[in-house]
Amino acid sequence: MVYVNVKNQENDAMDQTPDVVRGSADMWLDAAYEGLLEGGVDAVRILPLAKKLNLSRTSFYWFFKDREELLDFLLGRWKEKNTGNWIERTQAYADSVCEAMLNVFDCWFDDTLFDSRFEAAMRSWAQQSPEIAAQMAQDDAQRIAALTDLFARFGYEPRAADVRARVAYFTQAGYVSTKPDEDMAARMSRIPEYVEVFTGVRPKKHELQRFYSRRNFAFQ
Repeated sequence: MVYVNVKNQENDAMDQTPDVVRGSADMWLDAAYEGLLEGGVDAVRILPLAKKLNLSRTSFYWFFKDREELLDFLLGRWKEKNTGNWIERTQAYADSVCEAMLNVFDCWFDDTLFDSRFEAAMRSWAQQSPEIAAQMAQDDAQRIAALTDLFARFGYEPRAADVRARVAYFTQAGYVSTKPDEDMAARMSRIPEYVEVFTGVRPKKHELQRFYSRRNFAFQ
């Protein structure tokens, strides 16, 4: 009985532990994200993360059952951000297929929409894990399907919509995997041609102006 009372007192004290000592789920998840980007999935381990956060290892278990649950949350963050935002951009309002494609191009240049470093780190993780590879294949399929739907909305035949979607998607995937050291002005100057290659339609000046203004780029 004495043991139970002492244990209850310990639990009460722990319940009153300040957040600054205990940390938070987001703190652990942010640290896991940085670890994945810096050192791959092998760097996402409880003790190194605890040292990085200057927290005790036991504080981790306030928020996550184990490392696998933390990794599940990291996977969920990637799905929500990269796949979720990609699909949202394919569904954004557009008056033309060119404008619709330029909406998707926002993901190429805005890490708040599509985190390219996160994407590359996840693809590296997938090379080590069949389970993650399967998840990535599922998300790739969802993104391509969303692009295919975009083309279908603007009257493209099913085969053409599918092929154009794949060309556009795998072009972006190539940028993520090769990480070219490319001057931003040069990359922006290619946008009209990219749109024309993917859609078969030359974008109008006002469509390009809207896109460039979102990117704070001076349209020439």
